[in-house]
Amino acid sequence: MSEQSPGVVGVLCAVRGTAEVAVVRALDDDPALRVTRRCADLAELQAAADAGLGRVAVVSSDVEQLDLTAVAVLRAAGAAVVVLLDPERTSAADRARVAAADLVLDAPVDAGGAAALADRVVTLVQGMHRAPAPDVPDGRHWSGAAPWDEAPVPPAERGRLVAVWGPTGAPGRSTVALNLAAEAAAAGRSTLLADADTYGGCLAQLLGLLDESPGLAAAARAAGQGSLDLVTLARLAPYVSADLRLLSGITRADRWPELPGSALDAVWVVARRLAALVVVDCGFSVEQDEVLSYDTRAPRRNAATLGALAAADEVVVVGSADPVGIQRLVRALSDLGELGITPQHVVVNRVRASVAGPQAARAVAGALERYAGVRDAVLVPDDRPSLDAAVLEARTLREIAPGSPARRAIVGLAARVGQGVGGGVPAVASVAPFA
Repeated sequence: MSEQSPGVVGVLCAVRGTAEVAVVRALDDDPALRVTRRCADLAELQAAADAGLGRVAVVSSDVEQLDLTAVAVLRAAGAAVVVLLDPERTSAADRARVAAADLVLDAPVDAGGAAALADRVVTLVQGMHRAPAPDVPDGRHWSGAAPWDEAPVPPAERGRLVAVWGPTGAPGRSTVALNLAAEAAAAGRSTLLADADTYGGCLAQLLGLLDESPGLAAAARAAGQGSLDLVTLARLAPYVSADLRLLSGITRADRWPELPGSALDAVWVVARRLAALVVVDCGFSVEQDEVLSYDTRAPRRNAATLGALAAADEVVVVGSADPVGIQRLVRALSDLGELGITPQHVVVNRVRASVAGPQAARAVAGALERYAGVRDAVLVPDDRPSLDAAVLEARTLREIAPGSPARRAIVGLAARVGQGVGGGVPAVASVAPFA
């Protein structure tokens, strides 16, 4: 292999079997390409991509540990990914496992096929400077549904994904997500509640499922391997009440690497087909500079939250009504704005006179309008006895205290969520005092 010339694109190869020699020769013979590294395994291929030794990675589908996450790592390193399938041994699951690649082809069987492969790689390189598709953050160009989906689903027939997020300080994200999902299910909408909090997921415990297996981690693992379908997801997300399924989170916070963002993207696609409404309880952190803490590319703990927020049709932001909580909420809304995310619903939890004055609702609403421009926040009164009873008995508010003022506020939120109401800054509305 000669020294790479200016304007020539470097190619990294990790090709298995008898086709390896023909593929490398055809790529290296093309004047627009140069094979810069022949890699023995996926780790070497990713290291070479991280080092900037090539802009295209050609890899056999049977290379160990090649899945959605591995493809995402290669693409994040700046390398377009070309996956070669064995036409005689490839299953639908194999194709789904590498569906995020830029190009998926059958491995060539002769020199002519290898030359055709080189031509396809050159065409791919020539198109690498296209502007990213507006609806796909990383620039991939899907046709119809995402490639790991079983069949194209019209957008009007997909379930809506609602991400419930809030700043640090335990403002009640999980409580709001759980009761929001419960009210939506009680209204007759098939609902899937997913726990994607990588710091302190607790939805299973709130529902009394203490010996559960982490459903979301298993779903992410199946998605990465290309085997996640409706039947598998339905098995991992059992019913906890009529029309309400639970996809439980990780049982230990140190298991967060089991929730890679690329695999969760595939989970949300299938989840939209399983339920009309998908409610995702997210972690608090949206920092994006985690990679700076490592010398090499590493999993991102906040990828689960960032991915859910990016994929969501609607975002519910939950804050606490005390002065510190309001300050954190205002800053959190600013943080989301910097990410290009506009919340459709703002919820202020635990509103009470002891921390907000005798006219608590008016004071909280005025602060949000003045400092964040939010004029239609959902204000949830503090009903500690009912909430404590719900946690003690592992039940929802509608089961333990149907007349709770906190429950009535969440019923109002459920009526607004998942209906396709437009985004932007919440509309102006009057704030009624609490009964």
